[in-house]
Amino acid sequence: MTIRFKVAALVAMLFAVLIAADGVIQEFVLMPRFVNLERAGARTSMTRVVYALDRANERLLLNDEEWSNWAELYRYMQDFNPAFISTYTTPEAMTPLKVNVLMLIDRDGRVVFSAARDLASGHPLDLDLAKRTSLPQNFPWLANLTSGVPARGLVRTNRGVMMLAAAPIFDGSGGGRALGVTLMGRLLTAAQLHEIGTLAQAALSKRVTSDAAPVPELVEDDAVTHVFHTYTDIYGRPAMTLQVDVPRSITSQGRAAILYSTLYLFAAAITILVLLLVVLNRVVLKRISRVTRHAVAVGAGGDLTARLDFAGDDEIGRLAREFDRMVERVAESRRQLGDQSFQAGFAERAKGIMHNLGNAMTPLGVRLSMLAGRLRSAPVADVTAAAGELAQDPKDPQRRNDLAQFVQYGCEQIESTITEAQADMAVMERQASIVTSTLAEQRASASDEHVLESVRLPELLAQTLDIVPDGCRRTLTVETDDSWRAVGVVTVARTVLRLVLQNLIINAADAVREAGLGQGALRLTAGIERGEGQPQLHIECQDNGNGIAPEHLKHVFEKGYSTKSRHTNEGIGLHWCANAVRALGGRIWAVSEGTGLGASLHVILPISGPISGPISGSISGEEALHHAG
Repeated sequence: MTIRFKVAALVAMLFAVLIAADGVIQEFVLMPRFVNLERAGARTSMTRVVYALDRANERLLLNDEEWSNWAELYRYMQDFNPAFISTYTTPEAMTPLKVNVLMLIDRDGRVVFSAARDLASGHPLDLDLAKRTSLPQNFPWLANLTSGVPARGLVRTNRGVMMLAAAPIFDGSGGGRALGVTLMGRLLTAAQLHEIGTLAQAALSKRVTSDAAPVPELVEDDAVTHVFHTYTDIYGRPAMTLQVDVPRSITSQGRAAILYSTLYLFAAAITILVLLLVVLNRVVLKRISRVTRHAVAVGAGGDLTARLDFAGDDEIGRLAREFDRMVERVAESRRQLGDQSFQAGFAERAKGIMHNLGNAMTPLGVRLSMLAGRLRSAPVADVTAAAGELAQDPKDPQRRNDLAQFVQYGCEQIESTITEAQADMAVMERQASIVTSTLAEQRASASDEHVLESVRLPELLAQTLDIVPDGCRRTLTVETDDSWRAVGVVTVARTVLRLVLQNLIINAADAVREAGLGQGALRLTAGIERGEGQPQLHIECQDNGNGIAPEHLKHVFEKGYSTKSRHTNEGIGLHWCANAVRALGGRIWAVSEGTGLGASLHVILPISGPISGPISGSISGEEALHHAG
């Protein structure tokens, strides 16, 4: 099966799946959710309308209860004094009540007083309910005439549906026997419904209701969702149906969103098609180009360890595998020749390793020698002899007292020796771990693979001083300035840089001793140089030792060169430093004004990764090139 056929089949399958998935998602997932969301919003609008109408009816009942609980009205229902009617039921007196009808009903259901007026004009209103002389026998609230329980609801009249409230007539303190009820009614006019719709934030309208024709809860057309709610009157019969119209904006926006997503899907599909065609070219042409570059590199005598390792059973894969087998046979012949020259290079590398291990082991040996001396000088034998004599209980009290004091003093000496030995052991453990780290770094550097680590220079210096011999630390004071801390975190080969600093500190201490100074100083500064290429870490180590003669400056990094005795130095330290720094892509050079004037050694290393410290320059680019030359 060819690659072109595989990609063509994959494209066809991908388009089929995308088109089918898009249709299924639109039809069964997206659109039903938009519709359900829109229906829920419409029902919520109707719920707000129902709540607003219920609150209006409740306010009517509260108004009725307040007016019915009135001592003057209570007396009127007892003596029917016409002065009450002429004084408190005038149009001016009824206006604050905001009702269309006011009726006073006694305990027997007779209408004692009734009045119906238009709220806007105050004129009498032709209302069938107000014309009654008594309540009908099927009136649902007849029991309320004597029970003193209020009631509210809707009732149909010749002027339309009316909100009706019935409140018991009490003596003004909410007590006494109920002498009937006061009926207050307010017509649900178009203005009243508009006000309720405004409060509920809904487009509200009223619909004529038939007793026989049920009204659906929700009806949808292309543009509007109609929600209906049917109210029953106090007789349990349908009184009216309210209708809320909600534009189907959510559905229209959902359809628009689906349309945009469909267009995006087709655009993405076209993009994928183009990309797959590009991938087809890359899968074939790039692999052929890789085989060509590999063949040219092998022909030019390049790296024979690299392999194409192509997978697949097509023509390019078979060609690559055959070429790999041919290169492997050539590489085997070259390895046999390279093994003979390896031993010579290994011996050269071993000198550098032994030099660094010697620097690390010297302070360890010194501390072991000091520890052995302390242990030998401990008065163990004397304390043992004195303890033995004391155990025999000498008869002379003075002798016994002297022996006890001697044993106590000896034990204190032994305790002090053990404490000092424990401190030496802790230092030797750290020095031994550094030796282990040095060996690990040397193993890594043997394959020219340096581990890059993020490090802060103050911490690196503290690690370096742990493996510097005690004599060097007593001879030399290592100082740093703000630049050493301001560099921040840098990513370098930490162990290699630590070994370089160790060699530079030891050399500075030797230079101080050669100058005959009792105590010397080494000042360390650092900075980040950013030129046109990669950022670089610049470290300067300046001592006040013996210095370097001008004629020796160009030789200090040569193999075997040293101004010190061959018994104590083999001229490997600075030579190894130069090789290690150069292997990391950096530079190292020395600067000195002459003998007795001290020296400065400069190290520049490239930095990998981000830099968290400031960018500074402790030496110019031209000066660095001058010193490097």
